[in-house]
Amino acid sequence: MKLSVFMVTYNHEKYIAQALDSVLMQEVDFDYEIIVGEDCSTDNTRNILLEYQQKYPYKFKLLLHDSNLGACANFMQSFKACSGDYMAYLEGDDYWTDTLKLQKQVDFLDAHPECAISFHNCEEFHDGGGQPFWLYCSQDQKEISKLEDLLSKCNFIPSCSVMFRNRLFQDFPHWYCTLGIGDWTLHLLNAQFGYIGYINDVMGRHRHHSESTWSMRNQAQNIRDVMEAYMTINHYFNYRYNFIIKKKIAVYYRDLFVIYFKSGEKATALKNLYYSFTVSPLSCLVSSAELLVSFFIDRQPRQRRFYF
Repeated sequence: MKLSVFMVTYNHEKYIAQALDSVLMQEVDFDYEIIVGEDCSTDNTRNILLEYQQKYPYKFKLLLHDSNLGACANFMQSFKACSGDYMAYLEGDDYWTDTLKLQKQVDFLDAHPECAISFHNCEEFHDGGGQPFWLYCSQDQKEISKLEDLLSKCNFIPSCSVMFRNRLFQDFPHWYCTLGIGDWTLHLLNAQFGYIGYINDVMGRHRHHSESTWSMRNQAQNIRDVMEAYMTINHYFNYRYNFIIKKKIAVYYRDLFVIYFKSGEKATALKNLYYSFTVSPLSCLVSSAELLVSFFIDRQPRQRRFYF
């Protein structure tokens, strides 16, 4: 089997048909399977999946759990069920827009054995409309990246765009489900074994809606979760990337300073600025000084757009 498309879904009744149709519309010259982990939804998601399986019995492999496993456990079971040489990931509330997406990425990985991962640009949008689409990847996205870039530049790989070689690592680390940032950590695990290739085509759409896991967290908690992930990753890689990771953690402490300062919690804000300086003093002298000026003259500091 050349490719496994694996999907995870829970309560995606409004979206799952669009996601499935975007897979089935793919024009390819190789065999592929569709693995779907359905995590005991309380809506009509499972029935929709069963209808598709009845219509395409040789294409779908459904993992219909008897009880809710949780997002990470469902993801890992779906991942491990894949038999293809390559794997492409799609969540049940996202979808692909280019009929040649899978063919382009398979061709890329076939032609670039030095790459472990392929990805492409995607459009982001808010469910319900009212706001314009925007691109996930910036105009200066490199054609070839490596693990260090994923650590220093944040997660530039849209989850609905990624394709990677199967069986690059033996098993998920014990901490994988504790961090709550499964896509980025998966990319890091894969990037140990090769480069990351970028195709500068827009071939998918990532949906933002109020029920998504990331949307339900507040910004300060998001930042603390990312910092914890960086510290765990630092230990996992035996501190080989310690300098890069410390610089990133220092930046996130400064983000926390801005958040707490704007909410009137000035003592907590100052504490986070102190942590930023102690973690990576050389990398934050200028920026910390600017924030201190804001603190003492009681001027609202500029807030960095937090993304990850």
